[in-house]
Amino acid sequence: MDKPISFCTAKTISQCFFAALISSTLVFSTTGLASQGNWQEAFDFQASYTGESATNIKGGQRRGSAYAGQLFVGGELDLNTLLDWENTKVHIAMTNRHGKNLAEHYIGNSTSVQEIFGGQNTRLARFTISSTFLDGDLEVEGGRTVANISFLGSELCQYFQTNAACGNPTFVFRTSNFTWWPVSSWGGHAKYWLSPKTYFHTGIYEDNTSHQDLGDHGFDWATNEATGVVVPFTLGYQTTWNDDELPKRYEIGGWYDGADYTDPVFDDEGNYAAQSGNDYAVRNGRSGIFARFEQTVTRPNPLTKEGLTLFGAVLTGTSGELIEDYYIKAGFVLRGTFASRPDDTIGFVYTRQQYSNEALEDQRIQRALNGGVGTPASSQTMLELSYGYQLNEHVRIQPNVHYVINPDQFAERDRVNAFDDAIVIGLRFDVNLAALIFP
Repeated sequence: MDKPISFCTAKTISQCFFAALISSTLVFSTTGLASQGNWQEAFDFQASYTGESATNIKGGQRRGSAYAGQLFVGGELDLNTLLDWENTKVHIAMTNRHGKNLAEHYIGNSTSVQEIFGGQNTRLARFTISSTFLDGDLEVEGGRTVANISFLGSELCQYFQTNAACGNPTFVFRTSNFTWWPVSSWGGHAKYWLSPKTYFHTGIYEDNTSHQDLGDHGFDWATNEATGVVVPFTLGYQTTWNDDELPKRYEIGGWYDGADYTDPVFDDEGNYAAQSGNDYAVRNGRSGIFARFEQTVTRPNPLTKEGLTLFGAVLTGTSGELIEDYYIKAGFVLRGTFASRPDDTIGFVYTRQQYSNEALEDQRIQRALNGGVGTPASSQTMLELSYGYQLNEHVRIQPNVHYVINPDQFAERDRVNAFDDAIVIGLRFDVNLAALIFP
């Protein structure tokens, strides 16, 4: 069993102080013309820590435990307060991610049950400027950022730990170079409100997978290793807790990834590369579409957010050579579990990843070449049930249990046998450090 990572090692602490120093330097350089008093009023300091532990108690590759965590330090700078730039803000975020991935070491599949894992080390995750135009109907943001904080995300993800559904449906990352937190690159997005509740949202983001390297810290802003761009787009309808008794969001949309990628199955001649022995072909261009919803269906007290919210999503590819045919997500979040626990939650999420016949044949060939028999299962289903306990105003503790049906073998495509379904016990906790530091 791996030894759990401590909350903060000495190295991590030094990295965190370095991150805070860099953040402060950037902010002060932006506000050199402003007084100290205005700066303090304009800057909204944000800091938090999220930890996710997981233990595989049955099935998968072997028994074991892993811990992953993220320290977040950043904030928003209101340039209207400082420089009279109306509706304009600077957003900055540094992260330190550390720990291990249970899926990689113990379950044996390629979809994590710890969504906080990925982009390890200390990074500049976001450094952007945003503003509004046309009387607020047009919202624009650009700089060093990622696509998945603006598209296909949901605030409901704070109630789960699985990476199959959160922070975004895993399908979009398995079938494109959709950029993800905290690995930033150049990008921007614009949202135009067609009406008070209806919007069109699109963006463009640099595809630069070199930034995913462990040695990258987010300050290399060169584009020489970029291979293209990814363009997401969405048409949506959304209400809020303030303007709707039962708030909702409905979206349809898609994305186009114009970057180069390695064909997951075929060589340049159109043959199975695993069988021919040739290199897998290099392709260009993939795309997909989605539909999703979030609908609150009960709200006993209109003055609170207590009640039941249902959600779901369907994603599929429309072009390119993809390892998955489609993805389905469905679940619910119940806010307010008992009369005495109005801030607690119960959450359940189901996801299914359906693989393409070509990807399965590639794995069957590789299995046979290594002495195995049979074809891997055609899909992987992952379920999570969680309970969120609001310990106090600043700390939330969330035990959870996961069931992984047919752990995939995309992390080990030449594996000769299937692993049994896995049962995982997890624990997530979130600490609002900013509120603790500045109560």
